[in-house]
Amino acid sequence: QVQLVESGGGLVQAGDSLRLSCAASGGTLDYYALGWFRQAPGREREFVAAISWIIGTTYYSNSAQGRFTISRDNARNTLNLQMNGLKPEDTAVYYCAANRLYSGDYYQWIASFGSWGQGTQVTVSS
Repeated sequence: QVQLVESGGGLVQAGDSLRLSCAASGGTLDYYALGWFRQAPGREREFVAAISWIIGTTYYSNSAQGRFTISRDNARNTLNLQMNGLKPEDTAVYYCAANRLYSGDYYQWIASFGSWGQGTQVTVSS
């Protein structure tokens, strides 16, 4: 069972950048994809980005594409999310999660992420 711990959240201004990290433990990640999700107050949790651990294939939501970059450090078992050009609507609790490697229906795969971390708050002021 993968355990995930997020860090790096904070309060920033619109247009700023922020880098989130997620430390993974509990065994090999070779057969996993790790991803970032977020949940704003009063809204459902939504997918942000994901990456297959071994090959490094990336997946992005429309809102993250072009502004956010997901990456991983295989040696340190750390997942990162570089967020540039932050907007107030990016304010949310950001969670790290794990899943099997992608196959089949994409949206079902997104919905099946689990092993959630505790989350890290990102607040973007206007």
